[in-house]
Amino acid sequence: MNTPTAGQSGRPEAETYELRLRGHLDSRWAARLAVPDLTRESDGTTTLVAVGLDQAALHGLLQRIRDLGLTLISVSRAPAASDDASK
Repeated sequence: MNTPTAGQSGRPEAETYELRLRGHLDSRWAARLAVPDLTRESDGTTTLVAVGLDQAALHGLLQRIRDLGLTLISVSRAPAASDDASK
């Protein structure tokens, strides 16, 4: 378990996540899953970009995906703009 370091409030930070799902989802699924947009990939998968999620919201999204019977392929944290700027 992570312990907050100096300068951290102890409150989980909002992150951006990319989730890949099997199959091509129609655009209306974006609203149902509460994500701003989805992208249908050429390999037959759909990528969702979920912006500003803390851990609780991420778990809620994962539960909605499970409850809707969608097949989750992967979840990854997208680099924050500050992560890119530090390189």
